[in-house]
Amino acid sequence: MKSHEVDYRLIGDDLQIVEVELDPGETVIAEAGAMNYMDEGIQFEAKMGDGSNPSAGLMDKLLNVGKRVLTSESIFMTHFTNAGRGKQSVAFAAPYPGKIIPMNLAGIGGELICQKDSFLCAALGTELSIAFTKRFGVGFFGGEGFILQRLRGDGLVFVHAGGTVIEKQLNGQMLRVDTGCIVAFTPGISYDIQRSGSLKSMFLGGEGLFLATLKGTGTVWLQSLPFSRLADRIIRSAPVAGGTNREQGSLLGNIGNILGDR
Repeated sequence: MKSHEVDYRLIGDDLQIVEVELDPGETVIAEAGAMNYMDEGIQFEAKMGDGSNPSAGLMDKLLNVGKRVLTSESIFMTHFTNAGRGKQSVAFAAPYPGKIIPMNLAGIGGELICQKDSFLCAALGTELSIAFTKRFGVGFFGGEGFILQRLRGDGLVFVHAGGTVIEKQLNGQMLRVDTGCIVAFTPGISYDIQRSGSLKSMFLGGEGLFLATLKGTGTVWLQSLPFSRLADRIIRSAPVAGGTNREQGSLLGNIGNILGDR
């Protein structure tokens, strides 16, 4: 199915919104809960599947539902259609600070591999599926999970990244990255996991036990602030019983309290 040709504009800087403009009859698909606002002529419906194969039978739809369960996403996707006569707009926003990256799949070989929670919305006709990494160790030690998302089609897709987005072009080189900092990469890039260094560096260096290695020819998109890192920092600073936070309850926190006459 050829993807619908939608127009868009990005609004904002660090807390971005993408406003998608639809001609009559055009549709954009999105994750449940991503919609921010929409014009009067937009109608929406929750459906099982991405709608890329209109002739799919019940078993195919159930298989797609099973795939979305594996990625911990909602089993339904929301389809927003312009049911009016003129151009109508619908806007989507991500749930945490960062950037929205628009990508034309036709310009990058028709396929994109991304983290399972980075997909925001796409033109109808885009196929969403899961991509298992080739080696079990990649998923077991990869930090962000064994399963990645594969987006296929020839239209616009929008993915979200935390913090600042860095785009890297690889031409046979290898790039070592914190596993949580990967947003997406093109199919010409292979993904693997390597030990981050010596045992001392692994346990005391603060960079985790393993790093992702990206190698090949293609494009890699990275994020400066993965949501897992942001959430971990918030949890560490959250109050616990007794009115202290977790950092204050640690050994270093107790030493700081003594030095501060607390």
